[in-house]
Amino acid sequence: MKLRRLLAFAAIAAVFSFSSCQQEEEVSTPDQISAESLKQISAMGFSTHDVQRLEGGYLVEGDIMLSEKDLTSYHEQKALRVGESEQYRTNNLVSVGTSRTIDIAVSTSLPSAYVSAVDEMIRRYNAEYLRLKFRRVSSGYDVLFTSAPSGSTYLASAGFPSGGNPYSRVQVNAAYLGSNPGTSYLATILAHELGHCIGFRHTDYMDRSYSCGGGYTNEGASTVGAVHIPGTPTGPDPNSWMLACIGTGVNRPFNSNDRTALNYLY
Repeated sequence: MKLRRLLAFAAIAAVFSFSSCQQEEEVSTPDQISAESLKQISAMGFSTHDVQRLEGGYLVEGDIMLSEKDLTSYHEQKALRVGESEQYRTNNLVSVGTSRTIDIAVSTSLPSAYVSAVDEMIRRYNAEYLRLKFRRVSSGYDVLFTSAPSGSTYLASAGFPSGGNPYSRVQVNAAYLGSNPGTSYLATILAHELGHCIGFRHTDYMDRSYSCGGGYTNEGASTVGAVHIPGTPTGPDPNSWMLACIGTGVNRPFNSNDRTALNYLY
């Protein structure tokens, strides 16, 4: 297991929302999304603002992929909120036990610079000495980083854990980001998406305008879960790696609150 991305990563000239997604997709127009689907998305606790219909499901909140199965599955209602800008997780997490290693692969559809960024992303996570560890592999992966389909209007996309396993695919809009957008900036984007894959929601889910600009937008907490992580702040946290949006070229390594959240869960 946000900023508006349409090349939605920011809401600042080139501030796109960090995004998470799943399978190949063609963006549909809003009138192609049924009222029932929007109702189900809302019931899951996600905003129905700017929902995109993609192949295999729906892109919500700029970077979260929901499949048709997600919309029709039972979801436990669990939404705990204490402050205005804390760290949040979903109801579903990755099963770890005493230790677990997640294998990550990079598709050949992505430029070579993206491999370096994935390595930096892995270094950042493993430097926290969590029970959950990561390594890059060439095959047999748990999570695949791959290129988003041509014409995609989001910066990147992923989803949340299921069955104790991480979400298996992160799609990155390399056509927009370019072949070498900068290792630190790209690693920040990828670390954000991997955060979704292991169960983290946006730090500013309750008001994504905090990082994305524009008017007040609450993504919703409902059934998917927006569970406060103890020990994280009740005030604004301007540098969290899980903020919804980020400015072009910005580097956000884990701050102290991020580390608290990561160590609490994993």
